[in-house]
Amino acid sequence: MGADGGLKVDAAVVSRLSHVPAAAETLERRGYDGCWTAEINHDPFLPLALAAEHTSRIQLGTSIAVAFARNPMTVAQIGWDLQEYSEGRLLLGLGSQIKPHIEKRFSMSWSKPVARMREFVLALHAIWECWRDGTRLAFDGEFYTHTLMTPMFVPQPHPHGHPKVFVAAVGDRMTEMCGEVADGLIAHAFSTQRYFRDVTIPTLTRGIERAGRQRRDVEVASPLFVVTGRDEAELTQNAVATRKQIAFYASTPAYRGVLELHGWGDLQTELHRLSREGQWDAMGSLIDDTMLAEFAVVAPLDSVVRAIRGRCDGLIDRVLVGFPPSVDEATVMDLVSELQREESSP
Repeated sequence: MGADGGLKVDAAVVSRLSHVPAAAETLERRGYDGCWTAEINHDPFLPLALAAEHTSRIQLGTSIAVAFARNPMTVAQIGWDLQEYSEGRLLLGLGSQIKPHIEKRFSMSWSKPVARMREFVLALHAIWECWRDGTRLAFDGEFYTHTLMTPMFVPQPHPHGHPKVFVAAVGDRMTEMCGEVADGLIAHAFSTQRYFRDVTIPTLTRGIERAGRQRRDVEVASPLFVVTGRDEAELTQNAVATRKQIAFYASTPAYRGVLELHGWGDLQTELHRLSREGQWDAMGSLIDDTMLAEFAVVAPLDSVVRAIRGRCDGLIDRVLVGFPPSVDEATVMDLVSELQREESSP
């Protein structure tokens, strides 16, 4: 929940290092709760060091850093350092990526991604506990072994604790595991309110209950497609790029289950065919208004806050949203503040 009990409102921060200071300062000035980097074509951690240096309040997260391209020790170390430098503002978001990228792009091992991710998170905590409490490091798992930690390699203590660990999850098993061991779930943008209600949250809850935890122990974060504008013309124009983005995700076999829940499974087959042919514009045209409204919040600027709240209510704790460049800063600040404000009971 946000500072006033409402949604936490986050935004993406650019990864180009020279642009990060100004971008992070802007997001903090506009009142956002968090800013997140992504590991796409830049390192996800370096921008957060710059963002920490140029801000004082906003939380700083990776959404996501590829866990299996690294090992728990290296991630524990950079997480520890960024947590200290940001004075406790780091949100360490990890994701598995997929097998071809791990093996062919990162030249790392891939196997049993759910079990491996669980072990990765547990290993992080074992390492941090060793550094924090001086306990013997004795983590011996199926995938990772960390049993050596001499005093020379223990980082200096700091008062900010370890960062919260978020895990990106799409499938049921990763989502359930997240409920057991993670501090937060990063959902995929290619989700609908119905998918959250019928699949994601019940699955997450099973993991939470199995571990004897409470729902409040696991923060649910999700990016959200938002199509808005000051008039109908802007709405229509801004919808074009979102339709293409939805079509891109919908063409991916891994996300077919979301479509099938709504009876759109056959569309995935067609979009996958078009993607293999490089027909990206044609793909976007297949996302009709009904589908657009399921995957995105579509509302004029004067009612977009109510629409976002309605989409997130009882399901999402922190939402990553962006508004069109045509929206002036004062209006963005008002929108963010209104989203964060706890609604009064009727």
